Amino acid sequence: MEEGGPAQTEEEDASGSEEGALQVSHGSGACKWFNVRMGFGFLSMTTRDGTPLDEPVDVFVHQSKLHMEGFRSLKEGEAVEFSFKKSSKGLESLQVSGPNGGPCLGSDRRPKGAQKRRSRGDRSV
Repeated sequence: MEEGGPAQTEEEDASGSEEGALQVSHGSGACKWFNVRMGFGFLSMTTRDGTPLDEPVDVFVHQSKLHMEGFRSLKEGEAVEFSFKKSSKGLESLQVSGPNGGPCLGSDRRPKGAQKRRSRGDRSV
């Protein structure tokens, strides 16, 4: 019984840590694509926790997770570093920055009609 007890505990710990606790990993790569109008896109992760990957892996990114001032977006191909977790929908970024933790550069594009939306919001306040 002693041998079965510790093995069972290890299995419980392993399954509990994956489901119960937040597993945060770190990655680096580039922006695969980003929709400035919708405010989200995907990163192409080429390194996970310091280890190069054989094949790039997609990681979801939302504009609210970007480290930068002003309008938050990413430019296609922009180099990024990020922390991420596994969610029910796949891999999801938690914080995204430029190389060495600097701010993201962002896209030159802005959504059409952004000025109109801002002015409507200003009028209603």
